[in-house]
Amino acid sequence: MMIAASEALNQLSSGWFLDHAYLIPIVPAVCFFIIILFGKRLPMKGSEVGVLSMVASLVLAGGTAMQWIDRVNSAAEGQFISPVVHTWNWWQIGGMKFTIGQSIDGLAVIVLVVVAFISTLVQIYSLEYLRGDRRYTHFFAALTLFSAGMLAMVIAEDTILLLLGWEIMGLCSFMLIGHWWEDGANSRAALKAFFTVRTGDMGLLVGISMLYFASNDWTTENLGVSGFSIRGISAWALSGEPNSTVILVASIALFIAAIGKSGQFPLHTWLPDVHVEAPTGGSAVLAAIMLKLGAYGFLRFSLPIAPDAAHEWAGLMITLSLIAVVYVGLVAMVQQDMKKLVAYSSVAHMGFV
Repeated sequence: MMIAASEALNQLSSGWFLDHAYLIPIVPAVCFFIIILFGKRLPMKGSEVGVLSMVASLVLAGGTAMQWIDRVNSAAEGQFISPVVHTWNWWQIGGMKFTIGQSIDGLAVIVLVVVAFISTLVQIYSLEYLRGDRRYTHFFAALTLFSAGMLAMVIAEDTILLLLGWEIMGLCSFMLIGHWWEDGANSRAALKAFFTVRTGDMGLLVGISMLYFASNDWTTENLGVSGFSIRGISAWALSGEPNSTVILVASIALFIAAIGKSGQFPLHTWLPDVHVEAPTGGSAVLAAIMLKLGAYGFLRFSLPIAPDAAHEWAGLMITLSLIAVVYVGLVAMVQQDMKKLVAYSSVAHMGFV
């Protein structure tokens, strides 16, 4: 009786918002298709759908945050606060199983609220900023899908969904930056950003592939999940089983991906052009959210795998970060274009991150 009472006391609270956090990216993803298919027939050319979708996601993210706080408060002193995980099988062939799902913890909750809040503000700002634009509907469709990709990446339980959200961000950033593609400078800025960030994204593909092939046998045998599961990779990395060289190379590959997405030295050259040429709503969501999500994606992996290899490669990361802080900060001081000043200062700030 006493043991049962103790277990009940230590049981972590949950709730509807925590269990259904996957709806946060699904709402804007569905609204993207509504805007594309029916936006031009609507009274506000589809912009109202984009704004409402982000308000709905913000409400869902706020409810998720409140219930996560209750979950933390319900824990006993020193008790581990486990993430809220739900997974679904979407493809299985032979012994290989692919899942997709959500993993909500304190880090994810914070970023969900920030992404939903800033995306809502950008949508509202763009209502008047782009009023009368020839591709008004398409801008809000891309902006809404951009938000869906960012939110999907944040809640991802597996590297497949994380990669999907990561690449949706890349596609939508290209569409937003190149919104006024008739202007040669605008189209060049979009292509420059696309190819520079894609260069960094090769690191993500390499890192995910290495971690899958290295961890899959262990995670399947011991946890019943594939090597795409971020939880499985974490457990594998902490088990002492992996080869340190694999961890080292995978960590560096993931760091390269974060450099590209966060606009860090030496893959930072695309960001100033974007701030000058892209619509303000597009450049705002890139600078305010996407740069930070590059660091978030790396942090998702670095917590479990980096400590084992940090003493071998942390010097590289610190050196590149210091260059970004000092060199780019000095470059920012001599800019006469306010937008370029903001871009370079963003790179310097992300160097600290």
